[in-house]
Amino acid sequence: MSMIDLEALDAAHAEHDPFDYIVVPDLIRPAARETLEREYPKIPGPGNFALDAVEYGPTFAALLEELRKPEFARKLGAKLNAQLEGMPISITVRGFSQATDGNIHNDHWTKIVSMLIYFNEGWPHDGGQLRMLRSPTDIEDYAGEVNPVSGTMAAFRRSENSFHGHRPFVGERRMIQMSWVRPSRRANLALRFKRVTTRLLKRLHLDPASNVKD
Repeated sequence: MSMIDLEALDAAHAEHDPFDYIVVPDLIRPAARETLEREYPKIPGPGNFALDAVEYGPTFAALLEELRKPEFARKLGAKLNAQLEGMPISITVRGFSQATDGNIHNDHWTKIVSMLIYFNEGWPHDGGQLRMLRSPTDIEDYAGEVNPVSGTMAAFRRSENSFHGHRPFVGERRMIQMSWVRPSRRANLALRFKRVTTRLLKRLHLDPASNVKD
């Protein structure tokens, strides 16, 4: 049986205020979560990690393959009015959140749709809930909030006003970050440049608001 509940995705309602997004609390079937949480990559600290930089178990690897399938891209794209089939895919994982994570931001223009899947057993904390924002300056002005508990998926179509972020949280906060990106050399180079400059600014502490971690 698939670990992804496509029927739950089909049944979920996409929101359009203040931009196109969708939340599916049980995208990952409950029967698979315990194993996936156990096999989740061992991540040494804050930051995004490429899949080839971490180790994980076979069930987690199988989930990644399911997420890459054209059927999943087609169904998610239909919900968000975006063409995702055949688009390049970027996947990273995170294990921890630091105080500067979650600042209000918009994703880079090269991204078509961004998706997050969380792997946290419960979430009793005050911060760390992803918010879909109506304002680029006010974290309290939000249309929706996502509790980052295990099995929950949140995805949104990138636009000029797709601002999002979360209130500060320091500690373990595990998630897959998956994006479908525009298939052009210019877009690929632009995205790489953005990632390099963001890391540099973070290291120099010149612009904490440039953090792009969800």
